[in-house]
Amino acid sequence: MALPFFYIKEINSLQNRFVLNEETSKHIVQVLRMQNGEQLNLTDGVGNIYLSTISDNNKRSCVVEINSILNTEKPLADITIAISLLKNASRFEWFLEKATEIGVTKIIPLICERTERTHFRYERMNSILISAMLQSQQSWLPVLSEPIQFGNLAILQFDSCNKFIAHCEEDKKQSLNSQLINQSTNQLILIGSEGDFSKDEISLALQNNFIPVTLGKTRLRSETAGIVAATLLCNAG
Repeated sequence: MALPFFYIKEINSLQNRFVLNEETSKHIVQVLRMQNGEQLNLTDGVGNIYLSTISDNNKRSCVVEINSILNTEKPLADITIAISLLKNASRFEWFLEKATEIGVTKIIPLICERTERTHFRYERMNSILISAMLQSQQSWLPVLSEPIQFGNLAILQFDSCNKFIAHCEEDKKQSLNSQLINQSTNQLILIGSEGDFSKDEISLALQNNFIPVTLGKTRLRSETAGIVAATLLCNAG
């Protein structure tokens, strides 16, 4: 059975003894009812897993002793999904959760011409990523950026990166799957809002060397398109 897994933003690896914050301590002691001598894993979200043993199961400041550190390799490539904020916030949250489980390394919320909801609660959204990382037993937390205007993102330079835009217009497009050859190449894909990208947005992306792609034969919801793209990109090669 897998050990309980917890996220601690900053861990001093030079210290063998670590005091957990109150929220994590309460979960360990009151919810899981863990006792002194039991083991758990901690991660800092940047590839390190700390195998630890509880030495003082205080519900406000649980103390653990770090036994060993496992450094996990960073993913071969950065997989970035830039996706419009959605009118239904719960659908966007669902996307964040599933994209994290799949292994996306960065998520950029977009504000497009047809984006209907621009309110963004960063701390809540980031907490969803943390929960999904822990649930899927990963040690790399996806980077979540603040929302960015589509036009600002489209003209940014992305070094050594394949850039795609998935849209619904009847222009000439290629299957995203057919474009994925090298798994070690950084990938970025743009996913639009419920009303798709505007013609001007598509034109701007193409002018900045984004490759137009299709994700399949059916028309997908934005959050579904994001998950299909994440699955293809994270499992390329």
